[in-house]
Amino acid sequence: MRKIISESGIRNIKELSDRYKKAKIYFHMDLDGVTTAIAMKKYLEDNGIRVVDSELIQYGDKEWSIKKPDASGEIMPVLVDFAHGKPMFVIHTDHHDRQAGVEKETSTNFRPSRSNVETISQVVSPKELFPNNDISLISTVDSANFASNDISVEEVMTYAFKLDKDEALRKNKFLLGLVTNKLLLAFKNKPGFLETLVMECSPSLLNIYLTIRKIMREKGFSGIKDLEKNRDKYIKDMSKNQKVEIIGNIISQYGGGYMVPQGSFDRYTPFRNNPEADFLVMAWPNGLLQASCNPFKKERELKGVNLGEIAEEVLSNYESELKSKKIPLSTIKWISELKANDNSVGFTFKDFAAIYGEKILDIYHTYTEQKPYKIALDALGYFEEDDDDKDEEDEEDEEDEDDEDDDIYYDNKEDEYELIDEVMFNPIYPDFYVKTKKYEKAGGLKNNIYVSHMALPPSRSSSRSLSRSSVKSK
Repeated sequence: MRKIISESGIRNIKELSDRYKKAKIYFHMDLDGVTTAIAMKKYLEDNGIRVVDSELIQYGDKEWSIKKPDASGEIMPVLVDFAHGKPMFVIHTDHHDRQAGVEKETSTNFRPSRSNVETISQVVSPKELFPNNDISLISTVDSANFASNDISVEEVMTYAFKLDKDEALRKNKFLLGLVTNKLLLAFKNKPGFLETLVMECSPSLLNIYLTIRKIMREKGFSGIKDLEKNRDKYIKDMSKNQKVEIIGNIISQYGGGYMVPQGSFDRYTPFRNNPEADFLVMAWPNGLLQASCNPFKKERELKGVNLGEIAEEVLSNYESELKSKKIPLSTIKWISELKANDNSVGFTFKDFAAIYGEKILDIYHTYTEQKPYKIALDALGYFEEDDDDKDEEDEEDEEDEDDEDDDIYYDNKEDEYELIDEVMFNPIYPDFYVKTKKYEKAGGLKNNIYVSHMALPPSRSSSRSLSRSSVKSK
């Protein structure tokens, strides 16, 4: 039932509206994500599908903790402005360069653009949803294309909108949009705030701005003066922060400083304090390293440089050292599911393979004794057997012929895949224990399969090695 987003709308939208009368939208937690969700809501409702709920999704542990939607029910799950796909979504649209985790059988359209709302509002919908000036502002913010639009860092960081009669109408609309974005970011972590905007707002930055101001009054959020006071103090504190260093034309910064007061942090603070800098390299305590150009400087060194290519070049200098670090699969899953529960989508083997790609081969080569990994890799088609490999495998099969308990047979790849997720991806519980389950498979599996899985959270593991898993027939 998954449908493709074509150049003139969602293919067979009539069929979709016959199948689903309701929809729930999952969206990324920024201006483009919120406005894309609002545009998608309008588009679906124009086609007879009522949007009854929305939920934000964010890269990291929040991605795997969202409640698992059920496309077989009466509510259609829709994902917008997010690069990591999930098989349960009926509609998935995104504008980033690359997507991961999208099922082969899922029909989707990923159209590279400055913002995802641009695609929904001006390509998918037969009529314009957001005004063109709004789309231009949202795309400018999402792509940080400030210099070419004569937007200063002070304008991007302001919380208060004041109509400037000396400026053109377009400039005033841009300033209103910038304030809307700033307020949205200030309160985005407030529970239910972004979801309320999606459900209550119409496709208009002015409407979103007025709704934010209404919520601020009703919920008792920090007022504009307090937000500006906190922002100004943060700017001053970061100008004297010893973890900020200027090296030539590059700002080097570790951590974000003290960001607790509402409205303090702004990603562009380093460029406000150092407007002549061309680049920012920022390291976070969690291991994330960010590099960005000064988006407010029209003329800068290395203009047009691809920072992604530079990052690859730098990483290549540490290739041998990085490759020596083995990160257990159990650790990746444990970190990914810190906020997950039994009803969450969770982190599956397909997610692991989609995000980490061929690096999964390291696991197979290092832990060859763990047969479930080889099964999983074979199921994904990671190995193309040559004649030598086939001969070696045939010899191993002959050696194991007397031990039939070690052999596992499957009707199809889906049986293999389901078993892999159960064997290698049982939830990581807070206490060490051994879990045994009985699996009944129809068809070619004549015997019941028992899986013994040892789930050892890294925080309580002394060896930090992969959990041992075994599969056997009984």
